[in-house]
Amino acid sequence: MPPPERRALLLLLALAVAGQGVRYLLTKPGEPAGGVQLLATLGAESPLAQRDSAMRQGRPLAQDEHINVDLAPAAELARLPRVGPRLAKTMVADRQAHGPFGSLEGLDRVAGIGPGLLKTIGPHVVFSGARTCEACLARGSAPPESSGDARPSAGSGQAVAPTNINTASLAELDALPGIGPAKARAILRYREEHGGFATIEGLAGVPGLTRAVLARLKERVVVH
Repeated sequence: MPPPERRALLLLLALAVAGQGVRYLLTKPGEPAGGVQLLATLGAESPLAQRDSAMRQGRPLAQDEHINVDLAPAAELARLPRVGPRLAKTMVADRQAHGPFGSLEGLDRVAGIGPGLLKTIGPHVVFSGARTCEACLARGSAPPESSGDARPSAGSGQAVAPTNINTASLAELDALPGIGPAKARAILRYREEHGGFATIEGLAGVPGLTRAVLARLKERVVVH
């Protein structure tokens, strides 16, 4: 046999032996020949896994599909209309810092979410947790949502009674749109140092209350 043919034959034999070795190492006991799936050995960070994850995140919401805003990760929240990855991460960060939203009214505390967006995502979201508040925890009672309080939430179609900013508690101020715990504490601190507010516009003196926040509060607060 000529040397070139001999080398080719030896190469084919080496490849055959190597193939049998790979099959032996990857085949599970009792698994039929040909059942080896090399893709199963790919890790979670493989291109195929990343492709499947991107496809799941990018798919639109079905007509009857809802996302639990109190539990869903950022990737799922980003599927909501007009939300996107950045706002979704902001929502998760707020939820981790202040607890579940509990309602559309609670979700309104997130920076970047306003009445227009709440109206858009309202039909696509559900809530499973009761919104917590520092005042409730301090006095050892449950938040209004979990104690049977029947206050209507944003988007319920019922009128919401205005809040008197001169007598409101930390929990009541926290529930106002665009406020949250930090701004609620700032309002209480300002009220203690300067007395009650003579007008709603007096809220402009509270650090952290921008014109946009004041505009959202105008129909939700009163001064007595």
